[in-house]
Amino acid sequence: MSSIIRRAALTVAALFAIAQPASADIQRQSLDEAWWTGPLLASGASTLPQGHILVEPYLYDAKPYGRFDADGKRHSAPDEDNIGSSSYLLYGVTDTLTAGFIPHIGYRRAGGRWSQGLGIGDLTAQAQYRLTQYKEGGRVPTLSLMIQENLPIGRHDRLDDRPNDGFGSGAFATTVGVNSQYYFWTPNGRILRTRLNVAYTRSDNAKVRGASVYGTASGFSGKAQPGDSLLVNAAFEYSLTRSWVAAMDIAWQRDASTKVTGRLNGADFERRYPVGKALILAPAVEYNFNSSVGVIVGARIVPAGRNVTASVTPAIAVNWVR
Repeated sequence: MSSIIRRAALTVAALFAIAQPASADIQRQSLDEAWWTGPLLASGASTLPQGHILVEPYLYDAKPYGRFDADGKRHSAPDEDNIGSSSYLLYGVTDTLTAGFIPHIGYRRAGGRWSQGLGIGDLTAQAQYRLTQYKEGGRVPTLSLMIQENLPIGRHDRLDDRPNDGFGSGAFATTVGVNSQYYFWTPNGRILRTRLNVAYTRSDNAKVRGASVYGTASGFSGKAQPGDSLLVNAAFEYSLTRSWVAAMDIAWQRDASTKVTGRLNGADFERRYPVGKALILAPAVEYNFNSSVGVIVGARIVPAGRNVTASVTPAIAVNWVR
């Protein structure tokens, strides 16, 4: 993992090296001369114009490099792949309000076995209200309030005969966040678009029966109390040309302890998973065909953190606005 972190750091260093002035008479790039897809992780602070739609499907393959048990002990990673897709389907209700859904599906391999077909994950409902709008030359960023609700439609328990088919959480969860976006001009006149997002998630309890995504075994009956989560995400996009963009997300996430209580085969059962903290890096490259269609390719990298599974998740997404 150290080599991965070094490569990510070199990517950031190269991005800013490119931004150094090539000559004294280079013109400043205008906003119309830069097309964007958006970084891998940080969602935008702007909203869609009324009546417009955004479709952005992601495809990724998460590969863990270690795992932690309830006592915080690290184990070697199993032979495992988690192939998934999340798709943003958003609509401009008004010029300042965008709403829509984010469906999730997955396909998992663990212990030499694949899940039985595509698994349906939870459905996310999202609304975003724009508070301010950036204007070139101004000091005020685009700022929006974002609210998401996790709708637990994915299977999360009763997995006794199909352990790889759990793609849901079983719990409603509310996320409240603030998204911001601002533009800088580097010394060579190119645009550096930045985002800073903060989101906090609180989850309800999930009823659990049998084997589940919470690590319970066959014969268990009880509930899981997922811990609150805090995510802070800074993103940088450097306009190399009108079509090509270099992007980097740097995020920090803290997941509070998840508690599982109930009865297992007639005996009281309690398990508390430790608090998890992780640094997340996501270098990527964007190519924009025009101002409405773009593609991004990159990877979400999680080094070994505090009680967090280290992983590398290659991802590709297409962004289409109409």
